[in-house]
Amino acid sequence: MKDPRPRRRLVIGSAMVSILAFAGAAQAAGSEASVPPHDAQVMTSAELYMLYRNKSWQWSDGAGRMQSDGRRFTAWAGSGDKATWAEGRWTLSDNGQLCFKAQWHSLSGASPATTCFSHKRVGGTIYQRREPGQAWYVFKHSTPAQDDEFNKLVRGDLVSSKLQKIRPAIKPEKPRLEANINWSIQP
Repeated sequence: MKDPRPRRRLVIGSAMVSILAFAGAAQAAGSEASVPPHDAQVMTSAELYMLYRNKSWQWSDGAGRMQSDGRRFTAWAGSGDKATWAEGRWTLSDNGQLCFKAQWHSLSGASPATTCFSHKRVGGTIYQRREPGQAWYVFKHSTPAQDDEFNKLVRGDLVSSKLQKIRPAIKPEKPRLEANINWSIQP
């Protein structure tokens, strides 16, 4: 019997590459590192909900969808042999965090992954950073800027039609027991 550990590492690596692709795109999207002022307020879960609900976040090689119904999160990234897709939930907290907790699927298997972003605001300016502890950047300027990452949050579904095409093409192996985590998340 083959040792499944290298394959599991590949699955986790594929999922993390997909997640890091959109997380890195957020920071590299023309936004320079910027420390929020001392009077910046942590965004509440209600503010974050209004910001992200029923929107798709466009990435350089995919998109993620945050549905309000059940806080369902779906996503796709990559193409061909590097295509991945995810299903899970998006969660919010009153400490300013938005998290995507999903099972990512690729040709080499399936694995859970969590990616979180922190948010602070001053007036109409929103600061964001990927956790743990990456650099802050302006997510949305109070006077909109063309390169704001916020502009990549769009109303509408940029995920479902792509998932209908990707899912049948990706038939991952059944997840290993230790990789199959049942997320118990309170809205």
